[in-house]
This record gives sequence, C-alpha cells and structure tokens, in this order.
Amino acid sequence: MHSPIETFLRKTIYFWALAGGGMLGAIVVVNVWTVLGGFIGLPFAGDFELTEMGVAIAAFMFLPYCQLADQNVTADIFTSKLSAAVQRRFSAIASVLALAFAALLLWRMYLGMLDQKSYSLATTILQIPVWWAYLPALASLALLFIAAGLSLRDNWTGRA
Repeated sequence: MHSPIETFLRKTIYFWALAGGGMLGAIVVVNVWTVLGGFIGLPFAGDFELTEMGVAIAAFMFLPYCQLADQNVTADIFTSKLSAAVQRRFSAIASVLALAFAALLLWRMYLGMLDQKSYSLATTILQIPVWWAYLPALASLALLFIAAGLSLRDNWTGRA
C-alpha cells in the first residue's frame, strides 16, 4: 500500500506519459495536415519546427513512466537465471544510476535552458522561443528523478 503522496506521484507520472502520447498524437495530426494540406492548397507553416520540438518533448515525457514501470531496456539474458533477490539488487543499482543520470540531466538542461533564454533563440518560421521546449523536458526530468527514487525504494525493499 502506498501513501497518498506516493499514490499522487505515481498517478502524476502515469498521466504525464499519457500527455506525451497526446503530444505525439498532435504531431501526427500536424503531419497529416501538412501532407493533405499540400494537396488542397492549405499548407501548415512551421510543421517541421513543431514536429522537432514535439517529438523531443514527448520522448522526455515517457522517461519517468518507463523507469517507474521497470520498462527500460535490460540485459535479461544475463540475469534471468539469478534469484529474485539478486535481480532486485541489480534493479536497485540501475535505479541509483537512473537517479544520478536524472539529477545530472536536470542540472545541465536547466543551465542549457537559461543559455537559450539569454540568447533569445527562436524557431525560424513560427518564432517560438527555443527555451520553451525545455520547460516540459525539465518537468520530465524532475519526474524521472522521483520515479528513480520510488523504483529504488521498491527494488531495495521488494515492494511492488
């Protein structure tokens, strides 16, 4: 049984991943509009820019759920014959690495966002400030950090 705060965090991570799926769905709509609009004379200006930013954001949005659901890429061929306790310890080590990786990326992406903001860099056609794309990426990395902490605790204690 999870605490109310932990339940809230887990649901937030789940819905964040669903929002990432919604983002990809919106990108599909933009690209379909681009193709069909070209045939009927209603082009979609800036489709490449939106696709580029949207796919990057969506990819980040899936990371916390993949960590929490233990759906990251693993080398099961080497560990499948080990006991469940040893497998949990390996998963705990992977969670520690994910925790460190999330913290490092969160720090560096935050600094990168500040640089992009100070440069006032914007997309060519739609003039969207590039640093805007960093905001959901940073939220995703913060959720990844939380998910790694939760999965570390789950793996270490044997909780599901």
